[in-house]
Amino acid sequence: MSWEIYFRENGIRVTVGRISILNIIEASEKGLSAENIYDECKKQNNNLNLSTVYRTLELLEEKDVIKKISIDGPSLYILKRENHKHILECDVCHKCVEIPCPMEEIEEAIKAKVGFSLTQHKLELNGICDQCKKNK
Repeated sequence: MSWEIYFRENGIRVTVGRISILNIIEASEKGLSAENIYDECKKQNNNLNLSTVYRTLELLEEKDVIKKISIDGPSLYILKRENHKHILECDVCHKCVEIPCPMEEIEEAIKAKVGFSLTQHKLELNGICDQCKKNK
């Protein structure tokens, strides 16, 4: 599906700048900062202000089209994708809670720092729920 169709179906005003920004993010194999996106727009002769890039990124994040990752340094932006979940189980009462996988942020940080792309991960988290902590 094209971004123009996606925007129309989701009540987002279609502009050349918004489509350009999304195409740049989509074409990248790693997270991009607002400045990276702005520089790429200039290379492609898209006459956008840096403030327009920031406003567009904010809008696209609010609309759940992209994800903002802030770990170390400037925030990076990636297309939002369906993530798997992890289950936390209390060591005491065995209550289970589902959480989104936090590895996407870590993966982007690894790509930005050392250029390494993860092919898989294994994540095991142990803990005690708030109720069991209170009962101790």
